[in-house]
Amino acid sequence: MNVSKKELVTIHNVDKIFKRGSEEIHVLGGLDLQIPEGEFLALMGPSGSGKSTLLNLIGGLDRPSQGSVIVGGEPIDKLSERKLASWRARHVGLVFQFYNLMPVLTAQKNVELPLLLTGLSRSERRKRSAIALDIVGLSHRKGHYPRTLSGGEQQRVGIARAIVTDPTLLLCDEPTGDLDRKSGDEILDLLQALNKEQGKTIVMVTHDIHAAARASRTLYLNKGKLSTEAEE
Repeated sequence: MNVSKKELVTIHNVDKIFKRGSEEIHVLGGLDLQIPEGEFLALMGPSGSGKSTLLNLIGGLDRPSQGSVIVGGEPIDKLSERKLASWRARHVGLVFQFYNLMPVLTAQKNVELPLLLTGLSRSERRKRSAIALDIVGLSHRKGHYPRTLSGGEQQRVGIARAIVTDPTLLLCDEPTGDLDRKSGDEILDLLQALNKEQGKTIVMVTHDIHAAARASRTLYLNKGKLSTEAEE
């Protein structure tokens, strides 16, 4: 018997407008999106289509100009800045194209960073960061600095940092965009494992059809609208 999963993310009638001087730039218009728990969703579309803007709205990094963004039953567009920051720390893991690691910190210390916002003890932070590094297959590199790691290894550290708080959502912005095909495939293998084996809900922005094929669903964003097919 198929059991339908409940919606984790519900975006309704969202507009996003940026202002440049007196000019208004409409990035998203009347957008609707539902993401069920445990889905691996790929967002594709041309540069400037609003993919990263949509990702930022889902992660509470930006607010809609109009409409609602509800994640896990929480209307995050209505939260104060302080409550939104607290919500992000608990529920959102971010993976970036260029890793955003601190060069003066070891891999383990980089992974520990999000835990500094919690009330965990030093020993508990160390324990959790070690578990996260083990999940991404980098326990043996925990004492290494970013400059001594390959691009693929740095991205694995970035993913470990993103999952160390056990977030509700894993948001990935071009996670393989700076990697060669072999390293990129290894990262995609890891994301698929996190989705299938640990039930992580993942939203991934990508330009790469090869990467999008790993997701369970792909949507295309163009001119502020979502569709199931790419425009010619």
